Amino acid sequence: MPEKAGLTYRDAGVDIDAKTGVFQRIKGLVQSTATAAVLADMGAFGGTYSLAPLTGARQALVASADSIGTKVRVARMVGRHDTIGLDIVHHCANDILVQGARPLFFLDTITMSRLDPAVIEALITGLANACRALDCALLGGETAELPGFCPPEEYDLVGFIVGAVAEEDVPDPASVRRGDVVLGLPSSGLHTNGYSLARKVFFETAGWTVDRRVPELGRTLGEALLEPHRCYTREVLPLIHARLVKVLAHLTGGGFFDNIPRSLPSGLSVEIERGAWEVPPIFRLIQQLGGVSDEEMYHVFNMGIGMTLSAAPDQVDELVARLSSASCPAKVIGRVVEGDRAVRLLGSE
Repeated sequence: MPEKAGLTYRDAGVDIDAKTGVFQRIKGLVQSTATAAVLADMGAFGGTYSLAPLTGARQALVASADSIGTKVRVARMVGRHDTIGLDIVHHCANDILVQGARPLFFLDTITMSRLDPAVIEALITGLANACRALDCALLGGETAELPGFCPPEEYDLVGFIVGAVAEEDVPDPASVRRGDVVLGLPSSGLHTNGYSLARKVFFETAGWTVDRRVPELGRTLGEALLEPHRCYTREVLPLIHARLVKVLAHLTGGGFFDNIPRSLPSGLSVEIERGAWEVPPIFRLIQQLGGVSDEEMYHVFNMGIGMTLSAAPDQVDELVARLSSASCPAKVIGRVVEGDRAVRLLGSE
């Protein structure tokens, strides 16, 4: 008998390839609205809009929007909602960090079938805590009560962030060269991606509960799954301004294969050495319990690397030293090679 195939993201209800196809269908529509002030094409982590036509200053606004996804279902299972706000602010801040922007203000949308004041207060507490730490104003938002829109007791949280950057500080993919070094910054866990597959593995396949204490994790499963998305703004923004970093990639949905190429120019690819860092136990558990393939794991999850930075070889020592002093230890995990904007995994873990 053939060996049974392991679980995939599609089995959990998420089709990454279909999402890519949708992007291709709508790309022309989005591009048709671009004006001379739009500096980034569709596919960048943050949309970049020059203020020069309006003010004469070579400053740009960078904006991003995202949803927290099905991590909210884990929050509901655990009965804790004050970290979810941190997740969405940090996710959005990391997206505009890729364009070199510091956060200015944030807005949110909370959608529920029936308003739950205690949950809303917990969500806003997380949003406010994250925004204060980034000197980012929580400018406003929308709380929508939509009966029948989603199951009772469930909700969705969407965030919108706007930041600012001097146009000369926007990282430029055209600066990337063959031989440049790729550094990885440690994630705090799953961050905000891959939860549909993680939930299917842990709660359906393995039959675990959120209050199960997992020795490999040193805490309960629910606590590990709710670990907040790490934010890299404070540590990385000064390195961008110092011209030590050429480009960045935020490893969110699509993992290594879909996100790193977004920071590459045509004609170049990246090789990643899989043994260059220690993959956190939670990813090992997902792979083992679900029989998930290596390729699927690196296409869905961050595997312990939340953000990558690409730099010239002679800048690496200073980058590593400065990140280490900021309590954000970086690992050299790969290199830029010739290719067609792809990621190749080398070695074994």
